[in-house]
This record gives sequence, structure tokens and C-alpha cells, in this order.
Amino acid sequence: MRIPEVSEIKPSVLGLGYVGLPLAAALSRRYRTIGFDINPTRIEQLENGLDVTREVECDELAGLTQLAFTSVPDDLRAANLHIVTVPTPIDRHKRPDLTALREASRTVGSVIKAGDGVVYESTVYPGATEEVCLPIIEEVSGLTLNKDFYAGYSPERINPGDRSHRLTQIEKVTSGSCVEAAKLVDAVYGSIIEAGTHCASSIRVAEAAKIIENTQRDLNIALINELAMIFSRLGIDTGEVLAAAGTKWNFLPFRPGLVGGHCIGVDPYYLTFKAQELGHHPEVILAGRRINDAMGGYVADRVVKLMTRRRIQVVEARILVLGLAFKENCPDIRNTRVVDLVAALREYHAMVDVYDPWVSPQDAEAEYGISLVDVLEPSIYDAVLLAVGHREFNEMGLDGVRALGREQCVLFDVKGVLPASSLVERL
Repeated sequence: MRIPEVSEIKPSVLGLGYVGLPLAAALSRRYRTIGFDINPTRIEQLENGLDVTREVECDELAGLTQLAFTSVPDDLRAANLHIVTVPTPIDRHKRPDLTALREASRTVGSVIKAGDGVVYESTVYPGATEEVCLPIIEEVSGLTLNKDFYAGYSPERINPGDRSHRLTQIEKVTSGSCVEAAKLVDAVYGSIIEAGTHCASSIRVAEAAKIIENTQRDLNIALINELAMIFSRLGIDTGEVLAAAGTKWNFLPFRPGLVGGHCIGVDPYYLTFKAQELGHHPEVILAGRRINDAMGGYVADRVVKLMTRRRIQVVEARILVLGLAFKENCPDIRNTRVVDLVAALREYHAMVDVYDPWVSPQDAEAEYGISLVDVLEPSIYDAVLLAVGHREFNEMGLDGVRALGREQCVLFDVKGVLPASSLVERL
């Protein structure tokens, strides 16, 4: 098998979401690139210069003259390096859901030619690329790995909504199915990533590196969440404790909160699934997951107790939740744990409104059955919860947020973005 030169690469990107579109955009500045998505509406939006994820600006899209969008699989035959960036969520039993990854592999298998390559960026457990994805390509195409085609794995490191750490400014881990493939994959990414690359010794090492990045963060946040529970019982302000502890040079600056999104709240389950499959029960990782998964209910219980102390009737009380996205300043609602908070409050028969200026009302309704309010009315709520630190809420300030509630309302700042005050409760 002849591995092509970098100058011969004609890439395609399968999946044009938060990960795929920025990658396709970056590649198209150097190579003629095909952007593929199974959603024709998404393709139509992008062709009209609209990115609903807000990761690529309209004027930037218009300037990408070497990027062609399509939802037709046959169009991928013009490419010789297919990069898969489809989502890898978990199911309701918290097990890896590889449905989209398998389907993307079948699509690649139907168009890949001898001498072509495929690279996966989707987060998976160590071994998934070689055990699940590549056998599908071999079966569908009739080609053999490292004889007729080559493969690689380069885990995505996109941080939605982050304007400081963009794709090209984050060092990229790469890997390949053989030495020559690893060199080419590294060279292709090296041609677009300003921060440089790190070529791992194998695909499994690269997969494992990705999975522990977010597992480590998940465990650190779980520790702080548990500390916040303890400090609440002690009557100590967690924010003040963290500020004091943070004066030591090697103290890690994590904060308590809801842990959702497509990575931190999901990736540890991919690792624990594989560990359990191998006969190892990962106690520490799962303990951290239990704490973080329970935070929505914990916050709801705290708010209800505070309301009760102020003699506010919880049943049919009006409660406002500010924010639905999984993080600040982005419209991404994948695996947002704000929904746990809303559900827990509604179990107390409270009337809960949710407001988020970043999130599409249609997406919120379709994904979670939540109808967003589009106008904030002052002085009507018995409790106001700031669940996501969007800049719009920061700009409202303490007085602006407080004005949404009645005189004795409970104001709970889940994110800790409002200034410390006797009027504000927080984790």
C-alpha cells in the first residue's frame, strides 16, 4: 500500500457539528475539503452562511472557497482521507451509544478506495476504533486495513463557546494504524494546527489519552461538589474557602456546579464500560460520576429548603431557571444537567420557567420537552436560579437578577458568578 504525500490529500469531514465544522473550515484553508452531514437542513444552513452552533462566523463561512458541503454519500468518493467527527453519547443506561459511529463507518466503507485513509476524532473507549469501526469498513468495502487502506485516531479537543482556545491553538494528539500512516496523519494535522501535534505510539494510546482528559476533570469537580455539600452543612461559604485555598501555587482552581455536556459528563462512562468489560470495577471514577449526576437534585432540594425557611409555599410557586445550555455563552444543550434541576423542582409541583437567550426554543422542546420563555418579567418569581453563566446574566448584575423575584424570593447562584452578598445563596 502506498501512503500518499501531504500535498496529495483531499480530505472529507463526516459530521458538521461543534467538532466537524471548525475542522472542515481549518482544513479547507489548505486543502480542497468536503464537509458531509446526514442532515440536509444543516447543509442548507451552511451553504447559506449560517452556523447555528456559532462556532464559525457567517463572514468566515463565506470566505471558505475550498469547502464544499453535501449530504450525498457518493460525493465523498472525491476525497482520499475521510475524517469522522460524529457524536458518541451514552444511552439511558449510561452505556456507550456507538450508533452514529457505526453508521459513519458504513458510509466510509461504501466510498473508500484502495490507497485512501480514515481518521476518527469521536471520543471512544480504548480499542473501539480497531475493534468496532475499522472492521465495519473492511466488511463494507472489501478492503483490508494496512494493505489497501490506512487509519488513524486524533481525538477532538473542541471547547464549545471558547473564543480563546480555538482548534488551531490547541495541541493535537495524533496516531496511525502503522508507522507510515501515523506520520501522514501527524503531518496533515501539523499543517493546520499552529500549536503543534503529539504523535502517540498507537491508536489505543491516543484513545486513552482523550478519555482520561475529561475523566480527570470530572473527578476533580466531583471532589469540589462533595466539599460544597459538606461546607453547606457547616455554614461555610464554599467560594470563600476556594479563594483562600487558591492562594497556594499548586491548588487546582475547580468550582462546584452541574457537570454536563458532550464530554465531561459522558466520557468517564466510556472508560468504565471498557473497564467493567475487562473485569475491573472502577470505584473512584463511578463514585465521582454518582456525585456529579446527583447535583441537579441536590440544588433543587437546597432551594426548596430555603423557600420553606422563608415560609414560601413551594407547591405552585413560580421559579425561574436562568440558562439551559450545558455551559456559558454557547447554544449547546447536549447532555445539559440543568434538565435534572428543572425536573427535580417540578417534582415539588412548582411552576418552573426556563430562559436562555442562546438556546433555540425548537431544540429545547424537541430534546427535552422544555418550553423556553422569551421575555423576562420582573417581580413575579418566588425563586430565581442562575444555572448557566451566560454573559447576558453577568451583565444584568445582582440587582438585575434580583429584580426578577418577589420581595422575599430565594436567589440561588449555581455558577457563582454574582458577587457575594447576603441576598445570594450559592453552592
